[in-house]
Amino acid sequence: MHPTLADVVRALEGLYPPSTAQSWDQVGLVSGDLAQPVERVVFAVDPTLAVIEEARTLGADLLVTHHPLLLRGVHSVATSTAKGASVTALVVHDIALYVAHTNADSASPGVNDALAEACGLRESEPLTVVEGRPLGRVGQLAEPTSLEDFTTSLQRALPRSPGGLRVAGPPDGTVRRVAVMGGAGDDLFDAVRAAGADVYVTADLRHHPALEAREEARGGTPYLVDAGHWATESLWLQVAAQRLQDALAATDEATTTVETHISTLRTDPWDFVVGAEPPGGTS
Repeated sequence: MHPTLADVVRALEGLYPPSTAQSWDQVGLVSGDLAQPVERVVFAVDPTLAVIEEARTLGADLLVTHHPLLLRGVHSVATSTAKGASVTALVVHDIALYVAHTNADSASPGVNDALAEACGLRESEPLTVVEGRPLGRVGQLAEPTSLEDFTTSLQRALPRSPGGLRVAGPPDGTVRRVAVMGGAGDDLFDAVRAAGADVYVTADLRHHPALEAREEARGGTPYLVDAGHWATESLWLQVAAQRLQDALAATDEATTTVETHISTLRTDPWDFVVGAEPPGGTS
């Protein structure tokens, strides 16, 4: 027997309560009829047109994404815009959309736990607290390693992306304590320093905040690793899919099941890199 969308939403909100999202965020059910049955669920980082088409091809009844489709207000859903075409495709093909964003970031296990595990942290704790909710993680490696070996190991643990990992710091620098924040995290440098981290793994590091952080470090710690927005958050998808399966299996309806699929599409906007300068290069 397959659950209704209302059943699945109830399970997702138990795992990732909307009340734990940041005040600026837009999470929860975006489209769909709560009475519709749900047989197949696709998990993805972004609700792009290509991801929605993949969900349609798979015969999905529900698409669960990390990033919101409608974070900011829109005044039209005409198909002349990508947002409008996305909403139309979801409605026409009876695909419900559910978003778990900053509430999945703060959850345990959540987005940042998955990234911490990829970094090799055995145990971790919140990096900071924002609006009363934990953000990021920080913890110790099993044993010290070099920055080069750490990032090489991390690159193997993350899904491949054209941008790879951008690293600020000496290859032979020692790494023991690691801070992580999936997605954009260059507003947490004060917390990273306060946590005594040797390296900070995040994404979307802008020039000025990153440069100022390295200047403050005087060449020392914390070193910086920009591992890409999609790559640092996509690790959570498998965790979320399994948690949903477990939550539904624990309901009163023991036969309630859904099929889950992890989107195979990379939604990193970059396609390739040209002319990357080796360490020590000048411009």
